[in-house]
This record gives sequence, structure tokens and C-alpha cells, in this order.
Amino acid sequence: MSTTEVAESVTTPDQAKGHIPGEPGIWIFILGDMAVFAVLFGTFLVYRSKDVALFDSAQSHLNTTFGLINTLLLLVSSVLVVLAVSAVRSRNPRPAPGLIAGAIACGLAFSVLKVVEYVGKIDVGITPQTNTFYMFYFLLTGLHWFHLILGLAVLTYLLVSARRKRHDARQLAWLEGGGCFWHMVDLLWIVLFPLIYLLN
Repeated sequence: MSTTEVAESVTTPDQAKGHIPGEPGIWIFILGDMAVFAVLFGTFLVYRSKDVALFDSAQSHLNTTFGLINTLLLLVSSVLVVLAVSAVRSRNPRPAPGLIAGAIACGLAFSVLKVVEYVGKIDVGITPQTNTFYMFYFLLTGLHWFHLILGLAVLTYLLVSARRKRHDARQLAWLEGGGCFWHMVDLLWIVLFPLIYLLN
């Protein structure tokens, strides 16, 4: 089977049903990464249960508006990535680069708000050494932000890849895998936002 035939077969919408996106390796990485975060989330809850008053008091100084805006930004970015990958799979890649560029813009906006939030905390003397809550706040949100930056690098690769007129099976798998990594970044924040900003 030629490369063109492979590209046409893997991008047939009917064959996308029941298809597991990406390569097995990316799922091993994603599940391992999520397991690490699950342990950190559990540890946060254990420490919170030992000093609820301190955690609630410290949490009241967080900017929930920033957290909500960042949540919406990542949700929108995930939808854009889904639409981009779907366009490529449907052999209509023309809108894909613009959609991925929109997802990148959402990720950059998230980063700007996160920097503003961190600077605001540090300016008033709040650091990871302030108390246990802020140790977890900076650790968890910082680790997530690191993943988001990696995700932006992945999206940049996808932006370049999406400009191809044809995608063979391997290229499509990389495109899907990169999209799955970005969705993981989104999912982690969906858990992290209520856990850090809203739980009381």
C-alpha cells in the first residue's frame, strides 16, 4: 500500500470511530503523569485535612477570577485542538493551522495571567515558604504551568505538521498524540482549579 493510500485510509471519518488516538507511548506517558499528579492531589488533601482553617484562610487570598478565566481559556483551546485534528483526519486540513494557532493563543494568555498572579503574590510577600497551603499552591500550579509550556511547544509542532496537505499514518498518530497531551494539560487544570481555588 502506498503512502497516499495509507493517508487516505487513516483519515476516513468512518474508520475514526472506535479509534484510539496517538501512539501507545504517549498514553503511557500521559497515564504516568496523571498518576503523579493524583498522588500530589491526594497529599494536598491529607495536609488540608490536618489544618483546614489555615488552608481556607490562605485560599481566600487567591484570585478566583483569574482561575476561572484560565479554565475557560484551556477549555476553548481543547475544543480548537479537537476541531483541528478532526479536520486533518477528514482530509480537510485547511482550517487546522488556524485552529491550532488559536489554541496556542489561549495557552499564551493562560501563561500571562499566571505570571501576573505569581507576581501579585510575591509582591505582597507570599511565597512557597509562607505556609503549607502556598507551598502546595506554587508546587501544583507551577508544575502544571511547566506542562502547559511543554504543551505549547507540542502545539507549535502540530501547527507546522497541520500545514501538510497529506498525512500518513505516523504523522496522524503524532498529531493525535500531541492533541491528547494538550487535553491532559486541560484536564489537570480542571481538577486543580476547584481543588486549590474553590474547595473549602
